[in-house]
Amino acid sequence: MGRNSELIRQWTLLQQIAGARDRTIPKMAEALGVSTRTVRRDLAALQEAGFPIYDDTTGGSKCWRVETKSLGALARTGLTFSELCALYFSRALIECFAGTHLLADVQSALRKFESALTPQMKKFVDRLPGIVTAKPAGAKKQGAGAQQVIATLLAAILHEHVVTMRYHSWSSAKEKDYIVHPYRLAHVQGGLYLVAFVPAYHEVRTFAVERVLRATRTQKSFTPLAEFEADPFKHSLGAYRGASSTVQLHFHPRIAAYIKERSWHPSQRLKDRPDGSVMMTMEVSDDYALRSWILSFGCLVRVSSPASLADWVHDELDGAREQYLSGAFKHIVDEEHQPPLPFAFERLGGG
Repeated sequence: MGRNSELIRQWTLLQQIAGARDRTIPKMAEALGVSTRTVRRDLAALQEAGFPIYDDTTGGSKCWRVETKSLGALARTGLTFSELCALYFSRALIECFAGTHLLADVQSALRKFESALTPQMKKFVDRLPGIVTAKPAGAKKQGAGAQQVIATLLAAILHEHVVTMRYHSWSSAKEKDYIVHPYRLAHVQGGLYLVAFVPAYHEVRTFAVERVLRATRTQKSFTPLAEFEADPFKHSLGAYRGASSTVQLHFHPRIAAYIKERSWHPSQRLKDRPDGSVMMTMEVSDDYALRSWILSFGCLVRVSSPASLADWVHDELDGAREQYLSGAFKHIVDEEHQPPLPFAFERLGGG
């Protein structure tokens, strides 16, 4: 823990002197809550690691700074040294949320940053990502042709070109051909989704990119719908486009603190109850993302409204209980054909 504390302090010190030119040792010591002797020792350690740290005398005071011009390739990026270090520092988070479809490009950018560092500097910054780790939750798998599909879709979105694509639909369990006007790509819950207008249906639909089997960018242009919203999934806890409704949930005291410490949806409103439980009210879509989230809390949550959602959760939990009592689940998995999925699964990610 001590080594990490020292590393974080030195990293903070490096940010201070890279972002301002009036950093004196007393000022830095006060900001960090340490002695001036500790600051001098940290500055010496950073200089020994190869960072171009110098002091200037301005107005009778000795100020410290990072001379980024001496870093060559780093200076030509247009980013400040502290900005570049921040990207490198958070690379675990970047790699986690980029997913497999963007991971190669992220790693390539980080390698360019590494190539501009001296061996001693790299040794220092290599310790930074070890402080922050990230674990992707259920990231979707991408096929061998995913990179090409994503590149085609990105180019078509940027140039507002119509795309023809072959898509595997869950609802029909068949491959379909679509002509679409691609609006944007959105990374949601470990997956990449295409939001596009489908002229044949006169509506905007969502497509899971991993199920786009082939995409071809045409030279035909389209004009985006003026009313297309900035956040296509603003009413959903996941990747679903649909009308919202008022949902009220009652969480057990055992899980109330966990619920209150997170922002589950921008519309959420929380109200503490005398018994330690908490009521949550949200304006959200009644979709698979919401229903699976509610089920994940088991007996620690009860749907107060709407009644239709409460009835669905009741039936779903009854069905789950019945499988354990009757052995029905064993019967299902032993069957040759898989039973139909609930409606919410079928409608997830574009039909």
